[in-house]
Amino acid sequence: MKRDIETEEDVKLLVDTFYAHVNEDGLLAPVFNDVAKVNWQHHLPVMYNFWSSLLFGSMAYKGQPFPKHTRLPIKQEHFGRWVILFTQTIEELFEGVKAEEAKYKAKSIARIFQMRMGLLSILDQEPEMQ
Repeated sequence: MKRDIETEEDVKLLVDTFYAHVNEDGLLAPVFNDVAKVNWQHHLPVMYNFWSSLLFGSMAYKGQPFPKHTRLPIKQEHFGRWVILFTQTIEELFEGVKAEEAKYKAKSIARIFQMRMGLLSILDQEPEMQ
């Protein structure tokens, strides 16, 4: 049995493993590395803080993630792949209430970003999210 996401180290493991998968992905890796030119040494600690804030209420994240995404050439399939990889990473490493919460929050973030970018309408929402 896997354990739940319980500590900052768990968040770090989740984020590091997820972005390792992203960097191996044929659809997402070019966006992160060739277009956005992500500085991974800077980005990963920001993502540790982001997910720690979402899952534990740590308030460590100070920023606005949405504006950075508006200039990227991303479509629904990019968001879909991001959610799939994130969900698979969680299921690979963890199980429990916080793991389920992280999957739900990732799906919600993807939906909100897509709606704000005009890629998704309220009618495209999955029934559980309406």
